Amino acid sequence: MADPHPNGPKPARITAGRIGLYAFLVVAALFFLLPLYTMVVTSLKSMDEIRLGQIFSLPATLDFSAWMTAWSGACMGTVCVGIRSGFWNSVAITLPSVALSVFIGAVNGYALSLWRPRGANLLFGLLMAGGLIPYQIFLYPMVRAMANIDLYNSLAGIILVHVIFGLPLVTLLFRNYFVSVPEELCKAARVDGAGFWRIFFEIMLPIAVPMVVVVSMLQFTGIWNDFLLGLVFAGRDNLPMTVQLNNIVNTTMGERTYNVNMAATILTAIVPLAIYFLSGRWFVRGIAAGAVKG
Repeated sequence: MADPHPNGPKPARITAGRIGLYAFLVVAALFFLLPLYTMVVTSLKSMDEIRLGQIFSLPATLDFSAWMTAWSGACMGTVCVGIRSGFWNSVAITLPSVALSVFIGAVNGYALSLWRPRGANLLFGLLMAGGLIPYQIFLYPMVRAMANIDLYNSLAGIILVHVIFGLPLVTLLFRNYFVSVPEELCKAARVDGAGFWRIFFEIMLPIAVPMVVVVSMLQFTGIWNDFLLGLVFAGRDNLPMTVQLNNIVNTTMGERTYNVNMAATILTAIVPLAIYFLSGRWFVRGIAAGAVKG
């Protein structure tokens, strides 16, 4: 009897293991998507519907008034300006912090990839361990240091803090990536008269585009979602979106509007979620291209 699929792959067999795998994936997806679903449907309901207690039911009518209130009218104590100002503060904090930490980390990683003394692996392991120390330990010394240089409670101060705390991990990721690049490539460039910066900008940085994407996404998400550093170092006029969201949710003035709280929460999280959805494949490519090499 002739093969019904002579030139193509054989159809996948349905086995108990495959069924179990897909069942697990479906259950896991539902588990993680259920809170998001609850937040979305609650934000689209009126308070009269919410008081019925049917949190999983769809809204009777789509009502986007809670979203408008969350954006420009939600109250933080006695001030009712919404979360809009926090959004632009987060943008002003996150973009320069990501750009500076990625650039400086790439230069440091390239320089360290050229420096390979005896015991270098142990040294970089200790550096990694130091970079993983909880930054809460450094809060008081950082507050005193920033106050001494007149950057405490300022936009420049919170940007500097994020750059400092992001550099250890960023530097190590770039260093591990650049170590995997063949030395002959840099040696050939030096023979042609290229110096440190020319090799970095014209050879190493273009090669490291996948790593730049990975590190940028990690830094962007971490800085955008930060609460503690923004609360401590940003100052009243530069509070990021996460701090303002906390102030809106925990305000004790008037009725607790759960639909507005849910809408404000989604607005706070929508930017990093959109980045992951739109750039997820680039993130995976960067990881596969050498994010964990070294």
